[in-house]
Amino acid sequence: MIKYLRKLHKIRLVPNCIMKAKSERRRPFIGNQIEECRDASGLFYILPFQKGYLINWDIQKTVWDYIFSKECCPVNLSQMPIIITEPSFNFPSNQEAMEEIFFEEYDCSSLLRINSVSLSYYHYKNKNPNSKCCIVVDCGYSFTHVVPYIKNTKFKEGIRRIDVGGKLLTNHLKEIISYRQLHVMDETYVINQVKEDSCFVSQDFYEDMETAKLKGSSNPIVKDYVLPDFTSLRRGFLQDPGVESEQQTLRLNNERFSIPEILFHPSDVGIRQMGIPEAIIDCLKACEEETWPHLLSNIILTGGSTKFPGFRDRIFKDVRSLAPIEFPVNVVLAENPITYPWEGGKLLSKDPTFSSFLVSKEEYEEEGHTICFERFDT
Repeated sequence: MIKYLRKLHKIRLVPNCIMKAKSERRRPFIGNQIEECRDASGLFYILPFQKGYLINWDIQKTVWDYIFSKECCPVNLSQMPIIITEPSFNFPSNQEAMEEIFFEEYDCSSLLRINSVSLSYYHYKNKNPNSKCCIVVDCGYSFTHVVPYIKNTKFKEGIRRIDVGGKLLTNHLKEIISYRQLHVMDETYVINQVKEDSCFVSQDFYEDMETAKLKGSSNPIVKDYVLPDFTSLRRGFLQDPGVESEQQTLRLNNERFSIPEILFHPSDVGIRQMGIPEAIIDCLKACEEETWPHLLSNIILTGGSTKFPGFRDRIFKDVRSLAPIEFPVNVVLAENPITYPWEGGKLLSKDPTFSSFLVSKEEYEEEGHTICFERFDT
């Protein structure tokens, strides 16, 4: 979960966690304060979310306090509305606690609690006003959601969830590297960067596996990843194998495409669930058949894991092979998959009807959580 804040017309990405480093044990780094850490190796993460749901309110409150502080993004919450995202099918107890904190502790003037998927849909609809239906694929940190929208309405019976996201991919890469080369189980921060810089989605998994078995220049997949030392190099990079480097390197071969493959075949790591293309088709089948051509022609991909090179092409290829041949398939990768929901929230805030989605502090004090459950789209 990441908060997106606008300051001086720029988006600030603030990781929703507290981190502690071996090099500076006395100081916790909240959110994007990690940029000030001299040595980010061996970071210890303290997360408010587990498996996509908020469980540690003390940590979350600390992050929110920092976000609204003068150091990060000073705002007067009593004079402006707040849009806050939550996971689909969030627990009512979490929703109530969230509302209490913003209205009672932060003295928020008005609040909108909404799914990031809904903001992504609003963004897409705003840019494509003629589209009747849409399937939003949100590949997030803890899980992936496939959500159909029909005539501007979320069709809840068609929502599909896969318990695979960026966190699982990073953890699995840590395990593979630790088993094959170097113990990196404590290096979540660095290995997450390795994943982002090195991995890609295969268009033909078995062909690439055969290529990865080849030696020397016959294997274009194998690369060395130069690890950062946080003195002269703060972020690592890929290079061809054999190139001399003063820094420690990791040799990466089939890991580069087998890690993202988990999104398409979760059973590879023991998760007995559908991959994303199958989930899209299963979502489609839950909807009325007359909507199928409209849904298949408007599949939008959001979330950090959709940034893997080849992700969009593989989704198109697999969905095309599974979908009825008479219907065209169109898959769109969001301009910036990470901030796409934030951009949708920004557009929504400028909508003439925006105030009708909000719950004011006065309404909350008068009717309590009931008005929130009635008005917010969860």
